[in-house]
Amino acid sequence: MTMSLLRPPASRPAPTAGSLPDTFRWSSSGPLIGPKPDPAHANVAVKDPSVVHHDGRYHVFASTYTDGYNLMHTSFTDWSQAPSAPHSYLDRSAIGAGYRAAPQVFYFAPQSLWYLVYQTDSNASYSTTTDIADPMSWSAPKHLYADGMPDIVRDNIGNGYWVDFWVICDSAKCYLFSSDDNGHLYRSETALADFPNGFGNTVIAMRDNDRHRLFEACNIYKIAGEQRYLMLHEAIGSDGRRWFRSWTAPAITGPWSALADSESNPFARADNVTFPDGAWTRDISHGEVVRTNVDQTMEIDPGKLTYLYQGLDPDASGDYNHLPWRLGLLTQLDPTC
Repeated sequence: MTMSLLRPPASRPAPTAGSLPDTFRWSSSGPLIGPKPDPAHANVAVKDPSVVHHDGRYHVFASTYTDGYNLMHTSFTDWSQAPSAPHSYLDRSAIGAGYRAAPQVFYFAPQSLWYLVYQTDSNASYSTTTDIADPMSWSAPKHLYADGMPDIVRDNIGNGYWVDFWVICDSAKCYLFSSDDNGHLYRSETALADFPNGFGNTVIAMRDNDRHRLFEACNIYKIAGEQRYLMLHEAIGSDGRRWFRSWTAPAITGPWSALADSESNPFARADNVTFPDGAWTRDISHGEVVRTNVDQTMEIDPGKLTYLYQGLDPDASGDYNHLPWRLGLLTQLDPTC
């Protein structure tokens, strides 16, 4: 595969990078993005968001749930417009109907293509487009694992689920991370020039004997201005609520050192978040940092973090898949930019 010399599309101007703190404080919006049912999509939840800012617009991709999971897209120029922005259901594109969930969107600069990576039954899949603004332009799903679930996942998953695929690349390789709801984080790799093909050499990148402490929804980012990476991973707390732990490493392959990874010092948990419009959730669950760069390097400014996440009415109960998840935005307080 030849490597394109084209520059990636314009994203937000890259600010001067701040420094990454070891204690985090946040302010949360109220719910910004919720279900917009139509006759074919009686949605009860919007969850698992991925977001980029491109050509002056935010593009949000997320899971929706009706009788099963599929994907949606919405776009707007300012977060104040998010509640009223229309939703496009991606089962109407070549992505099609069936189980699709937990998307990640990024621009793969070597091919001048946008990629959407997501769950499909027993594999990770991807679709591509040259125009992120056209939600009907995504290609049909193709698998990222040619031979399906790697043996190391099958041998360790227990009663968990293989979920939440995440791609990040450096100058030589692309890495594909996944979780199993059973205390394991997996990492596969392929050469940058071979992406999206050739993923293999799957290893356990991190493990925890308490599966709730290393549950799902891993994000890994390159820290702007440093040769350092930030990992976020969702946990289930002692109170049964979702929250995020964090680590840093000098390379995507580690070794990972704890940053803010405890209930008393979390990356994001309801008790280090203020809610100016009222505490609408006690769960800070599956989300994504709004990146300073839209490409495969997943670069963020550590001193000006905003984080789009899923939250839930604290009084909601019942089957997990029918819970009324909504999306809100965390803004870092006391940024170090």
